[in-house]
Amino acid sequence: MRKLIYAINIALDGCVDHTKMIGDDEILEHFTDLMRDVDLQIFGRKTYELMVPYWPDVAKDASESRASIEFARAFESTHKVVVSRSLNSAEDKNMRIVRSNLHDEILKLKQEQGKHILVGGVDIASQLIELGLVDEYHFVVQPIVAGEGRRLLDGVNLPERLKLKLTESKILKSGCVALHYVKQ
Repeated sequence: MRKLIYAINIALDGCVDHTKMIGDDEILEHFTDLMRDVDLQIFGRKTYELMVPYWPDVAKDASESRASIEFARAFESTHKVVVSRSLNSAEDKNMRIVRSNLHDEILKLKQEQGKHILVGGVDIASQLIELGLVDEYHFVVQPIVAGEGRRLLDGVNLPERLKLKLTESKILKSGCVALHYVKQ
């Protein structure tokens, strides 16, 4: 069975506003390594529209850093599912839109053959966490207090406390801490 992995950059105060974060090559390399075990990514419309066309354009730009280009290529190589009621059409051949029944759709995807599934962003990830479908959590905690913006897991109502086990931690040169948890 495929694992559903949640990966996100967060500030110390739980803010997930990417414009306030450190975005250096070491962080990109961390997420590129994570994506090597993934062949499907799940996004909500807003996160998808932040990622595309940005990363596909980076993949074609020889002036970008090696880490940026490698991340962009890893991003491009995966299939994508966008959960949206308002997105009208798929941007590329590797993307499809899901409009309803998130729970059943994810269960079906987890049963399919392939590598793991990666979810990012806030809204869809929060829904998947509430549904108990996320198997692993990868947080990069930034040494920043943003003070404002969307918060990780804001409004999530869990039926019971979610117990996680820390399986790996790494301090990055920037002062960020990469944490890997699995659901117990």
